[in-house]
Amino acid sequence: MNELLTLAFGQSDLSARLQKMDASELNTLEFGVIGFDADTHVSHYNSHESKMTALSPQHVLGKPLFTDVAICMNNFMVAQRFEDAAAEGSALDATIDYVLTLRMRPIKVKLRLLAEPGATVRYVLVLRPS
Repeated sequence: MNELLTLAFGQSDLSARLQKMDASELNTLEFGVIGFDADTHVSHYNSHESKMTALSPQHVLGKPLFTDVAICMNNFMVAQRFEDAAAEGSALDATIDYVLTLRMRPIKVKLRLLAEPGATVRYVLVLRPS
């Protein structure tokens, strides 16, 4: 378990490591993790993200990420990148500066967008300023 606690937002093999983690392991991470399937339904929502957004996993799990949960990410910078990677069958690993606006005051964050061809879960990771 100590190995899990050392996972970092910018770690190069993070996508592969996240694929192997269960919900309790994701909850040990100190950044937000939102995992979703090919239809964009949220399948993973860690406690850090839940705490920062005041949205419980029960409220978020199973809902479409870009149309129900994080509408502010339904644009060319986030949602479209996942669509493009899936259409091309290519990996996606991009870190972008972003401003979250839905249900909260605007807050500057870093988003890391992760998708691997053939993987069942794609990820949006959220790193907020300390």
